[in-house]
Amino acid sequence: MPKVNYSTTKKSILVVGIILMILVIDQVFKIWIKQHFNPYETRPLIKGFLELHFIENRGMAFGTEFGAGIWAKYALSTFRLLAIIGIGYYVRKVVISSQHNLLFLIAIALVFAGATGNLIDGMFYDFWFDLDERFRTNWIMEYNADNDVYFPDKLRETGFMLGSVVDMLRFTITWPQKMPFGLGGEEIFPPIWNIADFSISCGVGLLLLKYRKNFGQKKPVDKTPVSS
Repeated sequence: MPKVNYSTTKKSILVVGIILMILVIDQVFKIWIKQHFNPYETRPLIKGFLELHFIENRGMAFGTEFGAGIWAKYALSTFRLLAIIGIGYYVRKVVISSQHNLLFLIAIALVFAGATGNLIDGMFYDFWFDLDERFRTNWIMEYNADNDVYFPDKLRETGFMLGSVVDMLRFTITWPQKMPFGLGGEEIFPPIWNIADFSISCGVGLLLLKYRKNFGQKKPVDKTPVSS
């Protein structure tokens, strides 16, 4: 995509529009899921391809966990907040600058929106919703050495930046049965994700596409004769 000298106002409108659109879709979808689904409930969306599967996780994107303890959650939420502040500062610089094309601007707006969407869950959902005891992730697990098992001991702490992230989308497409390495019949992408995760992935994908195109390109050689 060629560089076009869009005005700062137009670029600001574009960035704010993308961020607001992603945040609204992400939060409306998450709130609807929490109000209409039971924990771990599954409903088909596109048969053989995509389904809704409601979980809550305490960690990173795509349902991956970072640790159940309160300090692990504080550390993750603080990291997210600092990352968003850093990305936001960079977004502002890019909007003002004329050095980047439209694709780059859209990409970082998508990353910022996705990161903010998941941070909202952690910051406010413990205040907006009651803690659901049916989720395993809402329990602190203790280890019983005698029986070599973990068991739920007490409910986790609640509060600002301690909420769980809502995930609900899951691909169900599988590898062909003849696929080697034991992959036959297994799901191609089993993690459960949300709109915010998808936004981050799209943003990162666009950035990789941009830099892949630029990689290996030689800078034009200045052939202007040097005056003696």
